[in-house]
Amino acid sequence: MSQKPLGPLTLGALGVVFGDIGTSPLYSLQTVFSIEHNTVEPTHQDVYGVISLVFWSITVVVSIKYVAFILRADNDGEGGILALAALLRSKLGSDRHTTAVVLLLGIVGAALFYGDSVITPAISVMSAVEGLEVANPGFASWVLPCSVGILAVLFVVQRFGTEVVGRAFGPVMVCWFVLLAVLGVPHIAQHPEILRSVSPTYAILFGIDRPWVAFVAMGAVVLTITGAEALYADMGHFGARPIRLAWFGLVFPSLLLNYLGQGAMMLHDPSTVANPFFSLAPSWATVPLVVLATLATVIASQAVISGAFSVSRQAVRLGLLPRLTVNHTSREEGGQIYVPAINWLLFGGVLLLVGVFQASARLATAYGLAVTGTLLLTTGLFLLLAHHVWGWATWKLALFAVVIGGAELTFFAANLTKLVTGGWLPC
Repeated sequence: MSQKPLGPLTLGALGVVFGDIGTSPLYSLQTVFSIEHNTVEPTHQDVYGVISLVFWSITVVVSIKYVAFILRADNDGEGGILALAALLRSKLGSDRHTTAVVLLLGIVGAALFYGDSVITPAISVMSAVEGLEVANPGFASWVLPCSVGILAVLFVVQRFGTEVVGRAFGPVMVCWFVLLAVLGVPHIAQHPEILRSVSPTYAILFGIDRPWVAFVAMGAVVLTITGAEALYADMGHFGARPIRLAWFGLVFPSLLLNYLGQGAMMLHDPSTVANPFFSLAPSWATVPLVVLATLATVIASQAVISGAFSVSRQAVRLGLLPRLTVNHTSREEGGQIYVPAINWLLFGGVLLLVGVFQASARLATAYGLAVTGTLLLTTGLFLLLAHHVWGWATWKLALFAVVIGGAELTFFAANLTKLVTGGWLPC
């Protein structure tokens, strides 16, 4: 158990755990409304439907599944899909068939998480730096070299440890989440009708009236919940309680206010769909916003990088990876580690993606399968744990599988439509 006060741990969690999901507003709705050949339009029906999908996706998958339930499934304080698989294997040691299936699911899930860990730094940093083009189209040629330089610094500082990085990044992320809320509120006040979209009826009607468009849109809506698995994988760094406190106290409400604000703005000015996030701010604030967004996306990358370190150590313990050098970076928190080999392998992969795709919009098509595949596998393993170890009643298992598993299966199926255009990458 951690001996640190709750406050510093919560601040550290804000600086490490929530960067990925916290920077999704940069590109999520832009991707939804730029889907080619199956256009989601900035009409009342489509905007209300999309924002409703976003609200309920975050609520069901992140708040209910991960924060309320999955964080309870720790393996001696460690989180992540391999920790979940190891926990199940230790509880079901006599059932060889089930333990073999559990381990296989864990391996596949870990592989997809590594794919996420490579894609996230590339798409996050590039999406922020591309904000320079909003301020001045002449800056377009600077996006690639600036992104590479920022990513290089990020991977170099990993050796100082999660504690140091989290302490430095925590205040930045507090400012970021406060800014997300501040950017969204004026537009909500201008068009308060957008608050109606929190009703699930708008998501349902969107799916009924325009089923194919809504289905394809789900493949992009999933970008709003990227980082949920990193949240679980990073549990060993800070513990479940600080993560829950940070999520419900700041992160969740700030994200919702920003997405509602983007929806309200698009209804007021449909032309802002080209880059809704940066359009939230007045023109004079674009460059400062790009700077803060870039810092936030660097931190977004931290969430999956530190998660990859945890998953790698778990893989070594399970005999799935050869013995690696693992440096412990905190005397109080045993889960705070640095794995040099994984750090530099990720850096090489990220540079390769940036060089090949050269734009965040192109990378977005590759993002979904890694995220949705991991979500589904984690749900499957959790249901096995809830059934065999926790003794959940059948109706509870069925409800969890239908509501949460059904939503994630829809996300996964929608992303299969992008398999040829980049979705193959994490596979």
